[in-house]
Amino acid sequence: MSGHSKWSTIKHKKAAADAKRGQVFTRFIREITIAAKLGGADPEGNPRLRSAIAASRGVNMPKSNIDRAIEKGTGGGEDTNIEEIRYEGYGQDGVAILVDCMTDNRNRTVSDVRSAFNKGGGNMGESGCVAWMFHQKGLFIFDHNEVDEEALMEVALEAGAEDVQEKADEGCFEVTSEPADFAPVQEAFETANLKPQVAELSWIPENTVQVEGDSAEKLLNLIERLEELDDVQNVYANYDIDDAEMERLNT
Repeated sequence: MSGHSKWSTIKHKKAAADAKRGQVFTRFIREITIAAKLGGADPEGNPRLRSAIAASRGVNMPKSNIDRAIEKGTGGGEDTNIEEIRYEGYGQDGVAILVDCMTDNRNRTVSDVRSAFNKGGGNMGESGCVAWMFHQKGLFIFDHNEVDEEALMEVALEAGAEDVQEKADEGCFEVTSEPADFAPVQEAFETANLKPQVAELSWIPENTVQVEGDSAEKLLNLIERLEELDDVQNVYANYDIDDAEMERLNT
């Protein structure tokens, strides 16, 4: 699950995420391709491409895949007419949801997203209805047991990260940065041999909505339904589900 997910969600869904690695690679390839198409093949002069490459390394994408995606985006590969579209809506208990897509068929994609919202008990809204509730950040999440807090903080802040927080109840450290600083922070972590469990550009909510019980279960099913659509790149939502509730839902 993309976005400002609780660490418990990441832990419980790791096996499923690993099984979908091919789908994850496809999404990163799309992002690299369109970044190269819009801004050129040189990561130094193309911040979006630089960030996409850094994030793809976080999921261990082979360099050959990255190179092919760049070549495709700059005209050296098969021509595609991919466009970016964002859809917005609401889930259970008024949770705000952003759905970022890349597609070569806008009509197909909007139909699929609307159907997923409807079948999942949510509502698709107008453009701009919930986007104002989020801001984009670089997001890195580290397992509490695999890094030293002092070393992590020193590397992160020297590289330009804006904040390092210990999430004791979730068993992790969370590092955030401005989008433009994502790549240098990622590179600093690599140099220091600090390996994040999550490294991505994410839309982080200003505030969250506490969800529990039947609503929590239905909301997670709705988000999963959206994420499984072929044209969906990422889904972000401003829910908060406590650890005990998440444990119950994953048993």
